[in-house]
Parts: sequence; C-alpha cells; structure tokens
Amino acid sequence: MQLIADHIAHAYGPLPVLDDISFTVGPGEVVAIVGPSGCGKSTLLRILGGLEKPQAGAALVAGAPPAASLNPLTFVFQDFALLPWRTVEGNVRLVLEGHGLLQAVVADTVRDVLARTGLTDFAKAYPKQLSGGMRQRVGIARALAARPAVLLMDEPLSALDAQTRELLMDDLVQLVSAEGSAEALGMVYVTHNLDEAVRLADRILVLSRRPGRVRETVTIAGDRRARRSDDPELVRRARELWDLIRADAAEADRELADGEAING
Repeated sequence: MQLIADHIAHAYGPLPVLDDISFTVGPGEVVAIVGPSGCGKSTLLRILGGLEKPQAGAALVAGAPPAASLNPLTFVFQDFALLPWRTVEGNVRLVLEGHGLLQAVVADTVRDVLARTGLTDFAKAYPKQLSGGMRQRVGIARALAARPAVLLMDEPLSALDAQTRELLMDDLVQLVSAEGSAEALGMVYVTHNLDEAVRLADRILVLSRRPGRVRETVTIAGDRRARRSDDPELVRRARELWDLIRADAAEADRELADGEAING
C-alpha cells in the first residue's frame, strides 16, 4: 500500500499553515519531515492520518493494506497515551477489541508484538512501573498490533533521554527493515532531531517556515541497519539539513517571541 500526499494545503482561519505538499510513502520506506517550529509538520501528519481534512489537495492511499490490517494508518505520539489502569498487554490488546477476533488470534498477536518490542517480560506491568522508554515501546507495540501499512510518528522519541532514544532508534530501524516485502512497514516520521532523521529515513522532506512548503527533498542512501549515530557521513548530512533550515528556524523563533511579547 502507498500513502500519497497530493498537493496538500491548509490554513487555520486567515493563517496559512501548509502549501502544496506532495510526496509518497511506499512499503518499507521511511520519510522524515523536518523544519522550523510552526511550519505545519504535525498538522500534515494529522491530515495524512485522516484526523483533519485539508483545505486543498488530499491524502490518498493506493493499493491494498497488509492482510488482516485493522488500521492501515496508525499513529504513535510523543506522550505515549497509555491507559494507566491497564497492564502492558492490556494496553496492546485495546486496539484488537471490538473487531470480532478469536481470543486465540488476539493472544497470538499480543504475544508477537510484545516479543518484537522487547516487552515480553513486562506484560503484566502497569505504565507507572515502567520507564519512559518502556512506555513508548508499549505505544509502538500497540500500534503494530493493528497491522498498519504506515506508521505516522509525531516526535516519538523527543521526551526521552539520549541513551533511551538511541536504543529505541535501533528498534525502529529493525521494524522497518523488511525490504522487498509488499507488507513491509512504511513510516512518516516527524522530528526536530536531525540526527534521528538521517539515521532512520530514506528521504527527508525539509519544510520552509510557515506556510510549510517542501524546500528540498534529501535522500539518504545505504542500508539504514548499517548506519550509526557517530558516522561522520551522517553527522555531515545532519549539518547540511541544519544549514537548510537555520535561517527559517531563527525567523520562526523571532515570530514566536514577538507573539509572546504582544500577548504578555
């Protein structure tokens, strides 16, 4: 299945947010979206996932989703969004309820995604008993249980410490590394962290200051499984990305400061 952004534009009242955004995400592809604060990255992700309707253009899907997919486009958010009264396996099971699935199928699915995300030994734990990194693993496991074609990830690692981010980045790399399969997991990855973008993505969309437009599409070649955060080439590519957005980021910060001064 392909996810297609087709000339998407959007505004909130008189404020334009996005302008003429087009790209595709196919099986096994990761498209990262970076840009200055307020350029519409999260709005774009919500439009892609059907949570908002664009004022122009469309978010489309082409082709069939994976077999037994319950939600072809599935979100993973920064804040984990776990139910505190449910155990790890209970939170994962949540997305499988109400679909008429056999209990054996539900149990097998939960067991599989917990194993894939390193959570098997924590199945009976509650969110308050877990670290931030482990809670985000639960959020990822829950998303995977829905058998999505494309994961829509909004700053999923930004609330975590550097060591935990690195470990979860390794996990994400493995999850999207089933190249060549029609059911390989695709991903749209919104982030402020340019090191994450070059480590994970096949293509990086660099958005301009609001209204967000695609300034440039940067391709990162090579097997992502061989990439390391301290690789000099990846460090260089991250610097190039920063050079592309530096001026817009500074202007966006000035606009934010001016707005706070006026409203203060």
